Amino acid sequence: MDWLKIAKTYEKEYIDKTSKLLQIPTVLEKYDELNIEEPFGHDIRRALDYMLDQAKQDGFSVLDVDHYAGHIEMGSGDEIVGILGHLDVVPTGGAWDVPPFSATLKDGKIISRGSMDDKGPTMAGYIAMRMIQDQHIELNKKVRLILGCDEESGMRGIIRYLEKQQMPDLGFAPDADFPLIYAEKGIYSFDIIGVEDNSLIESIHAGERYNIVPDKCVAVLNKDVSEAFYHYLDKLHLKGTVKGNTYTIYGKNAHAAWPHLGVNAIFLMAEFLEMVTDSALIRFIHQYFVNDTYGKKLGIDFFHDEMKEMTLNLALINYESGHFLIGSNIRYPIEYPFEENAEKTSKIADEFGFKYVGHHNSKPHYVSPDDPLVKTLYETYQKYTNDYTTPLLTIGGGTYARTLKKAVAFGPNMPGKEDLAHQANEYLIIEDMIMAAAIYAECIVKLAGKN
Repeated sequence: MDWLKIAKTYEKEYIDKTSKLLQIPTVLEKYDELNIEEPFGHDIRRALDYMLDQAKQDGFSVLDVDHYAGHIEMGSGDEIVGILGHLDVVPTGGAWDVPPFSATLKDGKIISRGSMDDKGPTMAGYIAMRMIQDQHIELNKKVRLILGCDEESGMRGIIRYLEKQQMPDLGFAPDADFPLIYAEKGIYSFDIIGVEDNSLIESIHAGERYNIVPDKCVAVLNKDVSEAFYHYLDKLHLKGTVKGNTYTIYGKNAHAAWPHLGVNAIFLMAEFLEMVTDSALIRFIHQYFVNDTYGKKLGIDFFHDEMKEMTLNLALINYESGHFLIGSNIRYPIEYPFEENAEKTSKIADEFGFKYVGHHNSKPHYVSPDDPLVKTLYETYQKYTNDYTTPLLTIGGGTYARTLKKAVAFGPNMPGKEDLAHQANEYLIIEDMIMAAAIYAECIVKLAGKN
């Protein structure tokens, strides 16, 4: 069966449904476990309702799990194939050419926050299910498109879902790159907190999430150092402003899995402040973080032959009335000496009189490249793309695949294509999403069909 030929007839439906979903601004503003109707806020609940309502109208079985997640189901049997997508998105950030939730259609693309991470790919998975349904293909396993509501901020949605529903036996997350990602690095965040008395610095703020390279840093200073600031900007060809006693400097957003692709605004501000004041915090940042996205200055750098290097993102700084917090995020491969390096970082903080505070550690996820699941998906990708040269991948990003015992990240970004996830002007390519839907449809039939 030529699923690509079939998928092309669903292009209008894909554009319409994806655009409506993208226009819902599903940025988590506040998590409230006491709000049983909208634990992740009104808009994320709206997006979940939209997907489940559409699926119900299209004849699928649906389930809402406490408004934390939901699923769309087809097929029957004891085993479950999971397709894992998410509806929440990171904050918009950066300078957009169009409104970030406009779902602007231009040159065969849809430009919007969440277009590639992960609403567009999730909808490609849904269209794949629609095609199978319309072709009346019998399945001997249940197929569930699982819709999480909190992937970008702790995965509480999928955790709640798996507490209350059977874990799929195998599956894939359409939330990354083709041809296929069989291993994901561990993800861990930590803070350094402390107190200092500095005559110049009143406040410093930058960053919104641990998984984003901050593109703006704002410092309120108690004396006029604007001449030195403008000289610093001019010398390094940077963008920034001074308004009264508020100093702002601009960098470039990037995903924390690839911090070297961004320009960290905290680094830029710290380099300037080190020139005009004696601050233990600024000295600490400059000595152990500035212009280092691999943890070499902290002595925690590490390289693995398959999963490559550990990466470090200095994501947050909140400094107010002498109290401060800086937040970092690392992505680490298997065999990384986690406890040893956490202790090493803690000791360095202690030397400055600061405190190290660790957060949740999501350990690395690995499925053998020789596993039948990997082989089935990879061969299907090759059939439709005729790409027999691009190798299997490992990544520093984290997808829902890591929440299952056997699942991988599978598309939809094509090799060599630009990926602006977590950046301004994020977009999807409609032609590529239709191709992804075709690949997903054939894979679902291979994994769950009556062969």
